[in-house]
Amino acid sequence: MNECVTVITKERFNTKCFLVRIMIFVNGVRFLSDSSPVEGVIALLEHPDLVSASRTFCAIPEKKFSVSEESGSQAKCVYVFQREYATADPSLVEIVGTDEATTCVGIVIRNCTSGMTSIGHLDSPKVVDIGLSQMLSLVSDSDDDAILDVHLVGAFEDSAPQGNDDTGYSFPLCMKIVEKLAESKVKFEIRNFQVLKHNTRWDSEGNAYPIFHGLLVETSNGRVVPGSFDASTRCPDEIIRRIRLGASFGRGPPRLLDTYQTQTDRFLIPPFSWVWEYLIQHPDWKETFPSKLPRVFQRIESGNWSLSSER
Repeated sequence: MNECVTVITKERFNTKCFLVRIMIFVNGVRFLSDSSPVEGVIALLEHPDLVSASRTFCAIPEKKFSVSEESGSQAKCVYVFQREYATADPSLVEIVGTDEATTCVGIVIRNCTSGMTSIGHLDSPKVVDIGLSQMLSLVSDSDDDAILDVHLVGAFEDSAPQGNDDTGYSFPLCMKIVEKLAESKVKFEIRNFQVLKHNTRWDSEGNAYPIFHGLLVETSNGRVVPGSFDASTRCPDEIIRRIRLGASFGRGPPRLLDTYQTQTDRFLIPPFSWVWEYLIQHPDWKETFPSKLPRVFQRIESGNWSLSSER
């Protein structure tokens, strides 16, 4: 059944109304919001099943993922930085995750039938449209009745919960995500909505801080827990990938960076030119990308990554 939904009601956005089929489910029941994504986000925050899920999530100790000091090896992991995404095949990858989120949102979309798991680190409403399409490209299938599990972690209350504070970043991002999930032709089951007031703590002076900055997913069973990663597990090519984020701003439509190749279990960082004085120690980007070829990382027996001579 089609529902008439007012897409945006905040004054700084254009208000319009169109027919859209709501494709969000909570605990197997279609989630219907009578009005705008603003009120939809608030309704999700107050949904009793998601409130309960938040309490359960908060009770789980944070998993600090690191390379084993004893063996020097680790579970096969794929980590994504800000504005990156990766889709992992559970037959090749055991763990996916992200962290360092404040007003950003770590989002997981998982096909429970195939186990294919996509993780993204969304940092702006502008990247949501294309970003969610990228994440769905290898996760959704031809089964119209299939429902994909969704987990959201991050984005604390840096603005008023009604979303009318122009200085805030978290609420507009969450609102855009909910809007696009609701509009999609794919059915989504929201399992965790650990955002905004569910992800906010206050100090004695009333200052707000995120409770969780990241999440970790076990691809075999879809279990999602609070997670953090150290330098040994944010590889490969941490510095180059961070620089690429800055170099990509303003170049083409906003989208997520896709450095991980699902089918081959490789990281491929395409060449790009330096843009910051920070890189004065490596002034020639061509030294990092000889012959303008991408940097390709193969997984080795220990589960870690090694720069390949093959391009």
